[in-house]
Amino acid sequence: MESKDTNKAGRFRLFKGKSHTTSVSVHNEAEVPLGESSGLRFIAGFIRRDKIALTGAIGIGIFFVYGLIQGIIEMAADYTHNLALSYVLLPSNPFQFNFARSLGAPTLANFPVGIFGYDETGRSILSRILYAIPKDALASVLIVVSAIVIGMFLGISAGYLGGWADEILMRVTDAFLAFPLIVFAIALSLTLGNGYVVVLVALTIIWWPTYARFFRAQALTLKSRGYVEAARLSGLSPFSIIVRHIFPNAIDPIVAIATLDFGNVILTYSTLAFLGIGVQVGQPELGSMAASGLQYVPRVWWYALFPSIVIMAIVVCYSLLGDRIQDMVGGRLSY
Repeated sequence: MESKDTNKAGRFRLFKGKSHTTSVSVHNEAEVPLGESSGLRFIAGFIRRDKIALTGAIGIGIFFVYGLIQGIIEMAADYTHNLALSYVLLPSNPFQFNFARSLGAPTLANFPVGIFGYDETGRSILSRILYAIPKDALASVLIVVSAIVIGMFLGISAGYLGGWADEILMRVTDAFLAFPLIVFAIALSLTLGNGYVVVLVALTIIWWPTYARFFRAQALTLKSRGYVEAARLSGLSPFSIIVRHIFPNAIDPIVAIATLDFGNVILTYSTLAFLGIGVQVGQPELGSMAASGLQYVPRVWWYALFPSIVIMAIVVCYSLLGDRIQDMVGGRLSY
């Protein structure tokens, strides 16, 4: 019965540790590292079968595919000094003033330029939203990936090595966790300067401690497993054990956590932009657009509403996918 439950849980693994030939025998089947598995294919199959997860995945896919294409076009435009190139996928130039349409209401008369209305200078709100999306997509990827890498290195090192290394690294982690996230990000941005790159650095600095704590907990659990003990007795160095056994088995649950965190990063980044942190004057950003539109509410309701809806839609898609994957990995869903 125990073997059957263990095999059932094993299909949720995305990665696996590699066994090392040794004279030490491990009798506890639950402690044997997983062999070759089809975890990634299983996750993909689960998403295809689950309507909620599929809805979130489709929304995220559209967000990232468009963000990638538009981002590449914007970089090419900067490289060639041809600003018009960055507007080829947009309904109109997001920087061109047209005061005759100042605060114009949503309309189908100039489709699709005017379907979200116009801002105080007559610029298309839809065009400015589409121009801002690549920054949000890039911010979420860079911050989450950087936080995972930093947290993985520090957390696994602290958990596996223990002793003074664990004590020092965890006290540093606790010091970062003691500060409110938004307040700390604002303080770092004001100290280092106001800009997009500075906000990315600030959010990365405050985002890694959670992953460090998680990886440490995984390392503490895994280092006592039989296959890790066998690898240690066979003469493998601590670095090899961490890379070949601890890390592959600790990374599995990160998939669900990171999926949810992408949405949290976008929400936090938009909140900072709403407060005017990290926004360059004149550059479109979803959070700053929502903030600018608030002064015209309720008469001009569309100015703040549509950027806010886009932020909410992106975060909801991440939540739908991340929650379902987390339920599956945790065994609360069976497929």
